[in-house]
Order: sequence, then structure tokens, then C-alpha cells
Amino acid sequence: MAHPRTLILASTSAYRRELLTRLQLPFDVVAPDVDETAGPGEHGSALALRLALAKAHAVATQHPDAVVIGSDQVATVNGRTLGKPGNHARAVEQLRLMRGQTILFETAVAVVCRASGFERSAVEPVEVTMRDLGDAEIERYLQLEPAYDCAGSAKCEGLGITLMTAIRSADATALVGLPMIRTAALLREAGIDPLASDAGGGR
Repeated sequence: MAHPRTLILASTSAYRRELLTRLQLPFDVVAPDVDETAGPGEHGSALALRLALAKAHAVATQHPDAVVIGSDQVATVNGRTLGKPGNHARAVEQLRLMRGQTILFETAVAVVCRASGFERSAVEPVEVTMRDLGDAEIERYLQLEPAYDCAGSAKCEGLGITLMTAIRSADATALVGLPMIRTAALLREAGIDPLASDAGGGR
């Protein structure tokens, strides 16, 4: 028997999509129309949590019977928020700023179902310590792996792991973009259990 509620990921991120497939649940992907500009004095977990909820609600409004997952990640180093660099020059700037430093990545996840009135959210912190990178290493890394679509300009699931000395978290998948331990727990609360006999299997 198919699960009574559709599962939707409110994100176009390939990283989040890949992570969610690990639960072997059928799901749809819908892009949320959300302004991600931070408010005055808003940063860190507060910003990540607000945007995760905004993304989930934006899609849930259009699909009220579905269970919708929203997520957002904010990276902070020395009080400065790091977004996606978008180009080579900004990526170099970010990696220079991060070298030898510990960066706090805060990844929020929200699960919403309008029909049932369900709404839960959580933030998973991850601390990443970077090596004291030389300029040549930074340039070489970005040549081999141009991580311009990642906050912090480095992919821990790829070659970017060589730039790091430590990752500290209760859930390492949070660094990739979606904290899967917490996501699975919230989905169970919402009535979707990947291990239930009627979960539907993966796509």
C-alpha cells in the first residue's frame, strides 16, 4: 500500500536530493520561491531556521496534503557569514579567510504538512577546522573542484576534505546540506517511516 501523503523536497539542491534518496522513499522536488536575504542582525541558526521554514511553507501552501522538507545552511567564521561564492574570485577570498580557522556550519531542517497541521524544525551545528592553506593550494583545489555553489567554497564529500583537519558534529551529513539523522526523525513524527512496510521504496 502506498503511503497516503506525498513527500516533497522544497529544494533544487543536488546535494540535498542525493542525501534524501538514501532513505529510499519516493519524493518529488519543488523549487521554493523564497527571498534568502538576511534581515538586520539576523545570522547563524536564526537565519537558517527561518529560511528552512519559509521554504517548506512556500511549497506546502501549493501542496497542502504533502509532507514538505525545507532546509538551509549558514556558515560563519569570525563573526562573518559566508554564502555561496558563485565565482572563482569570491571562492579564493573565502578560502583565504577560512585557512587555519574553525568555521561553524548551521544546517536547519523543517518538516511541514498543512493538512495535518504538522510543523517541526531543528538546527544541526557542524564545526570544521581548516588547514593553514597556501595560495597555491587554494588555486589548485579550485581548478580541480570549483566549489562555487557551496557556502565555504569546499566540498567535504569531495576533494575539499583534504583542506580540513577536523569535522565535529553529531550528524556529518548536515555539512553536505541536510542533517539526515534529524530529518529521518522528523519524518517519523510526521508519519513517514522509511522502515515501515508501506513506505513505498525508493525511486
